[in-house]
Amino acid sequence: MTDKTHSGRRRFLGTSIGATTALLAGWRPAPASALGANDRVRIGVIGTGGRARDLMKKLRPLPGQEVVAVSDVYEPRMLEAVEIAGGKAAKLPDYRRMLDDKDVHAVLIGAPDHWHKTMTLEAIAAGKDVYVEKPVSHSIDEGAAMVTAVEASKQVVQTGTQQRSWDHWILGKQIVDSGKLGQVTFVKTYWYQLRGTQPLPEVDVARLDWKRWLGSARDQPFVAERFLQWRHFKDFGGGALTDLLTHWIDVVHWYMGVDTPLTAVTTGRNYLMKTWEWPDAVTATLEYPRDFMVTHTGTYGSSIDDGGLEFRGDRGTLKIDRERLLVFNEESRKPGSPNTPEPEIHVRSLGDGSVSHLRNWLECIRSRQAPNAPMRVGHLAVRAAHIANAALDRGARVRFDEQTGKVETR
Repeated sequence: MTDKTHSGRRRFLGTSIGATTALLAGWRPAPASALGANDRVRIGVIGTGGRARDLMKKLRPLPGQEVVAVSDVYEPRMLEAVEIAGGKAAKLPDYRRMLDDKDVHAVLIGAPDHWHKTMTLEAIAAGKDVYVEKPVSHSIDEGAAMVTAVEASKQVVQTGTQQRSWDHWILGKQIVDSGKLGQVTFVKTYWYQLRGTQPLPEVDVARLDWKRWLGSARDQPFVAERFLQWRHFKDFGGGALTDLLTHWIDVVHWYMGVDTPLTAVTTGRNYLMKTWEWPDAVTATLEYPRDFMVTHTGTYGSSIDDGGLEFRGDRGTLKIDRERLLVFNEESRKPGSPNTPEPEIHVRSLGDGSVSHLRNWLECIRSRQAPNAPMRVGHLAVRAAHIANAALDRGARVRFDEQTGKVETR
């Protein structure tokens, strides 16, 4: 490797990261009329499960905000959230009391998927700004209704695909846009986790309002597994594809300038978790306009490599995950050389995308500008996952008809 090559890499990295950093550090929104420059954004948290409590911890160091109320139908989780908030947040088993409080400016929604539409639409109707975790919807029709309502409102709604606020993911978008990869015809996405096989924690059923937790879902007796692993049961979530593919397909949409797959075909099985309604091992293939396809593979039986994406073009390949970004140049793959050459670009992530995403939300609450991942972005990402799930349910290749808003069997 020559000094000239090293120098070229440094120039590219310095220019790209420098421009990104300047963009992020130099932009400061003007104060919104609703909040003075010194006013704190008063936040309520609805649904205080593990992800919401993690976001609360990431909120703590961010200036100009405070969590003033928390709501959950399971008291132990609500009490944990109060402690994270400093012990002074109001405890509200009925989240609607939070929406009635004019002193609450915004809400963070971390409830199960089947609650997202109801809570989000009630929050914007009450004049609250919203951060709603992904996936934003439990069905395609729900997501379409959410887009219509949010875009007709004046509220700031951020959806939880935090890669859009993460420096090295922004750099990845710049690299793809630069044409450095050439023609990208194949994108591999993957996510591997070791979950479900560990013993479940105890649930104090006497401190859980199960009927209220069910909400719009069909009435059914309490089952701890359904409460604790709700993502894998069809009444409440969409399994691995809506939970995990949603993150990565959003990156594909963002980088490649597309938003709807042409076709989808999916296979999946329950090899470990026989009681789950969604598979613990899954493979989906989505074909997109602009002549490329996306595959997604996932399992809950292994955690090595975690999750990430590979964008493969005829001039270069970009590999990116939450820890690093790598770019490999096809020209460095000479006859007789190693199959995997040294990366031309290697960036390690030093930040936390969730913190940056929350910061962007708070800035937009003040500026009234659109956040990095507005409702339409969140809807289009999970819509692709819903389409892939429809292919799994039908055992056939499907396509989405944008005119009717329905999934059809090819």
